[in-house]
Amino acid sequence: MKYLSYVILPLIMVMLLSSCGYSQSHRAVTGGAIGAGVGAVGSAVTGGNPVAGAVVGGVVGAGVGALTSPRTLNLGH
Repeated sequence: MKYLSYVILPLIMVMLLSSCGYSQSHRAVTGGAIGAGVGAVGSAVTGGNPVAGAVVGGVVGAGVGALTSPRTLNLGH
C-alpha cells in the first residue's frame, strides 16, 4: 500500500501541473519535465532506478500535458 502512495501522488502532481501553458506543445514539454523530475525522485525514494523513473515520468507527464486543454489551467500566454 505504501508503494501505491509513491506512485499515485506523483501522477496526480503531474496531471495537475502538466497543464500549465498556452500551447499544446508547451504543456507537453513542461509536463514531461515535471514528470521526469517527479519520476526520478519517486524512484530514488522507493529504492528504484532514478533513470527509469525519470523516463517513465517524463513520458507520462508529456502525454498528460499534450492531452490537456488550455482551459483546464492557463497561467498565461
